[in-house]
Amino acid sequence: MEGPQLSQSCEPSLPCCADGGSPVSIKAPQISGVRVQLEMHALWQQFNQLGTEMIVTKAGRRMFPTFQVQISGMDPAAEYVLLMDFIPVGNERYRYAFHSSSWLVAGRADVAAPSRMHFHPDSPARGAQWMKQTVSFDTLKLTNNLLDDNGHMILNSMHRYQPRFHVVYVDPAPNSHLNAYRNFCSFSFPETRFMAVTAYQNHRITQLKIASNPFAKGFRTTDPQDWVGNSRALTMWCPPEGTAEPLTIKPGDQRSKGSKTSTSDADARCTRAALKDAEGWMEEEEVKDWKAENSMSGSGAGKDADYGRPPASLSTGDGFGRST
Repeated sequence: MEGPQLSQSCEPSLPCCADGGSPVSIKAPQISGVRVQLEMHALWQQFNQLGTEMIVTKAGRRMFPTFQVQISGMDPAAEYVLLMDFIPVGNERYRYAFHSSSWLVAGRADVAAPSRMHFHPDSPARGAQWMKQTVSFDTLKLTNNLLDDNGHMILNSMHRYQPRFHVVYVDPAPNSHLNAYRNFCSFSFPETRFMAVTAYQNHRITQLKIASNPFAKGFRTTDPQDWVGNSRALTMWCPPEGTAEPLTIKPGDQRSKGSKTSTSDADARCTRAALKDAEGWMEEEEVKDWKAENSMSGSGAGKDADYGRPPASLSTGDGFGRST
């Protein structure tokens, strides 16, 4: 279904309602003073510097980092609805070049997926409730299933997206629909842009997710705060192919600046091995989603896609990693 037409997003440097250069006064007073601050901004910046990737599956997968905001400037007594949508960035489809660790344009974008809006489950609620604590969209899930009937956000794999956050004032006036444009405001943060993928392509993204995701503690080889504070890769030791030895830190493994480190095939294989058996750091519901994905596919493809192992097409030189 097609979502409502909303105004141009506010600039993050001016997180107050605006309407494409129009005077702020045209907005309803319950909306004109609303300000939004992105939570976990430093973590989003870390991912953005590497090129954020978000997993999409047929069963639906939660975002990490989770989109969370702190809101101020609302009318405490007025009611508001909070919602999100995702818009394509550009008109291109991408592929990941492993030899250069970069995203390349692979052609024109696929046909746009059906547009949907995700309503925060606590909507509508009074401004006082929204402002007293962090607003989290932790129930939002991303899917590449065009026939999804669970209300998940439908995205095309290997396409880039910009999340948008909308605040809508619930106007009790009987003719409020005549001035609907006055009762909402939209916000977007460029650092939250991401590439939708069925498997993590950049192994640095995989490492950062392990380091910063609270459900990944069993696979960390260093303190996540140490990793997030600098750009060094996680130091892990992976046993030779075919062995059953556990993943551990290799004692005394200190890499010099001139050595070939995190971009090596061994590091990438090590990261994939860690994620292959990653049920320990996923929520119980996410594990159920993964098993449902496997049962629908009837093959090992779902396992590769969910746990970060590049699809077979990537390892054989195809390079496109297109989802099916």
